Amino acid sequence: MIIEQLEILRRRDMRDVFTFTIDPADAKDFDDALSFAVVNEEDQSPIYQIGVHIADVSFYVRPGTKVDDEAYQRGTSVYLVDRVLPMLPEELCNNKCSLRPGEDKLCMSVVFTMDDHARVIKYKVCRTVIRSDARLNYDQAQDIIMANQTDETLTRENRNGLISEALRTLNHLAQLMRAERLANGALAIEQDEMRFKLDEKGHPTEIYFESPNEAHHLIEEFMLLANKTIAKAVGSGRPFVYRVHDLPDSEKLDEVEAFKSKIKNQKSKRTSRYSGKSAEGLRRAIEMLTIRAQAKAVYSTYNIGHYGLAFTHYTHFTSPIRRYPDLMVHRLVEKYILTGKKVEMNREEMEMMCEHCSACEQAAAQAERDSVKMYQALWMNDHIGEIHTGYVSGITDFGLFIQLDGNRCEGLIHISKIGDIKRYQLGDQVTVKVVQVDVNRSQIDFEFA
Repeated sequence: MIIEQLEILRRRDMRDVFTFTIDPADAKDFDDALSFAVVNEEDQSPIYQIGVHIADVSFYVRPGTKVDDEAYQRGTSVYLVDRVLPMLPEELCNNKCSLRPGEDKLCMSVVFTMDDHARVIKYKVCRTVIRSDARLNYDQAQDIIMANQTDETLTRENRNGLISEALRTLNHLAQLMRAERLANGALAIEQDEMRFKLDEKGHPTEIYFESPNEAHHLIEEFMLLANKTIAKAVGSGRPFVYRVHDLPDSEKLDEVEAFKSKIKNQKSKRTSRYSGKSAEGLRRAIEMLTIRAQAKAVYSTYNIGHYGLAFTHYTHFTSPIRRYPDLMVHRLVEKYILTGKKVEMNREEMEMMCEHCSACEQAAAQAERDSVKMYQALWMNDHIGEIHTGYVSGITDFGLFIQLDGNRCEGLIHISKIGDIKRYQLGDQVTVKVVQVDVNRSQIDFEFA
């Protein structure tokens, strides 16, 4: 505690600047916060000071310690349907480092001076101490952006009375940054997140979906801005941890375009093939094919840019509580930017660490997909014999994969159940019956109804 108090005195004090967090309603580890202040309103051209504040995990987790070794081995937190497997001990991720409201917290920050056109006039990378004024979830933030909160509610939520102005201004700036990013060629693939309601025994009772809203985009754009800024600030020639995304597979992209052209031709001819298609199923099928054509984003010391975001420089800086590469970046920012010393890191060692973290990320993503599939099977096991509509989401030599409308659970119609009466292609609308579920294998079997 004494060491923390001494550290606070060494840092840029931003505890009096209005600051807040926006996270999922069930989140406990708040690793990023935004601060907002108007610094100039002359000539109807306001200038804003906007801080992106990231929990300074590197202050608590030092290289060579057992905590650091374990965090590196895990590489990332894993978010399963019914639990979180954190990268760091709970005392750190949910307490010491978490940017909880009303508490002094140590941060690594990027403080931007921006105009009303979302242009960055200047920025400063610095160690700070902040005190969050409000903890919002995405729905609460969205309500404020859409002016669905009353003044009374806002006054209770925020002692400074600035939250409405801050959110609406930041949303305006985020929309401008997002529009510019998409105009520069960034991909705009957004997927709803499947969520489950569980009973007291952990059994799924409902499947529902959360769609990204303006509040999600607000946080996303300012985190992207901070990540891009840090990557550019380091400059070229020094070993650094970049988040890179290579060009997509050209042959697979050609397949996507061929499929879209085929559907367009069928639609223009009003053929019977088109009349049997689900518009939503087609959209999801095209989206799935497009995603499969993309290369996987990975960590590397060799910067090739980020194709999906249309950035020449990009890194991960904003989530050190749950991603080890972000912790690596914080340490490099300390060495390269904050100390001003010409420090050279070992590129080979860093590249090996990047490869390890990329592998951990892919393993975690697979575990999360497996968790979702298992809970889909658990849910469908209570619905055997029911009839559902869906669409053809995959075609293999052993059968058709069908994704149901509504709950979007996916199962298989085995080739032996299909026969040779009709030909099928992606996006075809079908009606199926749930005939069998193997929960242990997360397999759902359908037959045509």
